[in-house]
Amino acid sequence: MKKKSLLFIGMASLIAFNACKKDNNQTDEEQYVTSDIFDPGRLVAAAAKGKLDTLASDFGFSEGPAVDKEGNIYFTDQPFDKIFRWDVNSKTLSLFKQGTGRSNGMAFDKNGYLIACADMNGELWKIAPNGNQTVLVNNYNGKLLNGPNDVWINPVTGGLYITDPIFPRDYWTLTDPRRQGWEPTHSEQATTGKGGHVYYLAQGARALVRVTSEAAGWDANSWPNGVVGTPDGKKLYVNKWAGNNMGGTWVFDVNADGTLSNMKKFNDMGGDGMSMDEKGNIYISNGLGITAFDPAGTKVLGIPIKGGATNNVFGGTDNKTLFITGPSNKLTSVKMNVKGVEKF
Repeated sequence: MKKKSLLFIGMASLIAFNACKKDNNQTDEEQYVTSDIFDPGRLVAAAAKGKLDTLASDFGFSEGPAVDKEGNIYFTDQPFDKIFRWDVNSKTLSLFKQGTGRSNGMAFDKNGYLIACADMNGELWKIAPNGNQTVLVNNYNGKLLNGPNDVWINPVTGGLYITDPIFPRDYWTLTDPRRQGWEPTHSEQATTGKGGHVYYLAQGARALVRVTSEAAGWDANSWPNGVVGTPDGKKLYVNKWAGNNMGGTWVFDVNADGTLSNMKKFNDMGGDGMSMDEKGNIYISNGLGITAFDPAGTKVLGIPIKGGATNNVFGGTDNKTLFITGPSNKLTSVKMNVKGVEKF
């Protein structure tokens, strides 16, 4: 298999390790739509008939889906530095913003601002409805972040949690201290190793707090990636990327001050972006597609996607459609019998 460019390494590597060669007798649709869904609890609506709906395609690398108050979906095309908007009523696609700081993971806050992980310069952006952006933070202790990857907003406190793995990008300048070959061996956050951590930004704060520590058992020589939490703001789930989709997922207690404690291994599977439904099931995107686990860690759903998935979020007018950036050149969806919990 042809190796992916470093432009997409990190986000795209999970697909590079799991992509399937196209059978010339199959249509493009048949390459990634599958009816082999594992769904013993009937989470997927019967009307879906075991298939994904293709909503939009021909993207360079789709990522970071976020749902607004009306259930519309915003997502990024990172290589082309764009954010698109999918209108769930008119079922039309429009360009929301060009020039996004190479945004990746995103989420809407209660005030309708889009929080975006802009890894061009290692920043976290707050984007207004008119598209104007403000840089919320661009460093930790005065040193450049690796490249914020994904974000979750605590619905109770409004605090932001971001993951910060080091995935070298071709678009980083030659003078950027993060620029290096694969596999990365250093970051501004670690003299040696990847310096991969999770950070917290309290509502209204200007400085990040590092909420993972090696002293507490966190392995910083790794790629923290997807992040999602419970609606009551008391639990945070963080997964790690690995080429075999088994980077692992951890669960933490969220303390009153936003720090984390009581870290536990939740599941051996890791990957990329995550979402949660009203039953507390955690939906992990990775090179296999979408896999969901209940709060006890038992697998309750498997949606295999040839080419993998980068991220997912619930949306729609009834909040019962799972929107998936997967495969990475498309936006797809599947009707569900459960609602998501990330729509403010």
